[in-house]
Amino acid sequence: MPRTIDELRADVDELKKLTDLATRQSVKDVLGLETRRLETEISLQLKDNMFNLETKPVAQAASAVRCYEVKLTNYAWDQSDKFFKLFVTLPDVQTLPAENVACTFGNRSLDLLVKELNGKNYSLVIKNLAEVIDASKSHWKVKSDSVVVFLAKLKPITWQAVTMEEKKIKESKAPKFDASSADDPQASMMNMMKQLYQEGDDDMKRQIAKSFAEGRGGKTPDLGL
Repeated sequence: MPRTIDELRADVDELKKLTDLATRQSVKDVLGLETRRLETEISLQLKDNMFNLETKPVAQAASAVRCYEVKLTNYAWDQSDKFFKLFVTLPDVQTLPAENVACTFGNRSLDLLVKELNGKNYSLVIKNLAEVIDASKSHWKVKSDSVVVFLAKLKPITWQAVTMEEKKIKESKAPKFDASSADDPQASMMNMMKQLYQEGDDDMKRQIAKSFAEGRGGKTPDLGL
């Protein structure tokens, strides 16, 4: 193991004392050579220390530059009477310091930021939630390979979507009761089923057609094909 600068300096001082005590020139020459060798080693160590001090901030800055921004768009969700929950998958997120994960809340917004996770900064920003939340009671938890965001509901209602845009799209596609057929419930029901049939997938269409056929003695109804 290399000796420290203090140890080398102590050796140099001792060698100089021995040189002063020596009477033979050959001995003085040997001691002088060793003294100069140690002084050279001290000088090199001092230069190395200065170089390390100068390059350390640069290395830290380079490390910070390697982190780049990633916008999160994929997440799962669930809900209870009190909270609407978002599940964001982020491998190894539990290894980060607590201060590297934070989320801020507004009445209809959230801003999740995960910093310096495997060289990346992740963010999930939602500006127009489907319902108003209680920002003061909303919070987040870091779990194994994921972050769970808890949006506190103001009312114990069931959310139909995450954002207001998604909610409006769902409402626009929902079957509508035909007020003009209020006196004829069968006609109103038929209109609603036609709308479901026309907007549904193949499985939905087969199920609706089967239900109507069974109810009409095997005859397939006119559902807008």
